[in-house]
Amino acid sequence: MSILISITLISLLLSFLFDKKKTFEGIEKGLMMFLKILPVLLSVIIIISIVLYLTPKELFLKYFGNDFGAMGYVFAALIGSITLLPRFIAYPVCGFLIKNGVGYPVIAVFITTLMMVGIVTIPIEKKYFGLKVTLIRNILSFVGALSVGLLIGILWKVL
Repeated sequence: MSILISITLISLLLSFLFDKKKTFEGIEKGLMMFLKILPVLLSVIIIISIVLYLTPKELFLKYFGNDFGAMGYVFAALIGSITLLPRFIAYPVCGFLIKNGVGYPVIAVFITTLMMVGIVTIPIEKKYFGLKVTLIRNILSFVGALSVGLLIGILWKVL
């Protein structure tokens, strides 16, 4: 993360040295875009946080567990696609699930859809990329996540 921040600050400094006016315009435009998205993003995060807080952890274990079979993969993919969690919350949740018997392939599907598929963010994404691109990206990411889980399941048995 510190490398990314360093690159950003160096790029900002170089931009400022070449053209101060354009740099300030770019910063202002970026802040305005961020402020437009912020209310929608915050409301989605708040709603998802409330739902996750109210959902008992045993329910996750029941449907993510190895006893649920192939439907565990599908359930993990659906929950991961709908949920909007930051990584610093998602990884401990996955650690809890692993400690309680959920297999790595199911966790891989959950994490991959969580990071790559955004059902809840479709309205925001559609606004910037269009509906067609948004749907294609989400569908391919969903299929890719299931493929990742299947591949990890196969490799886990072999290794």
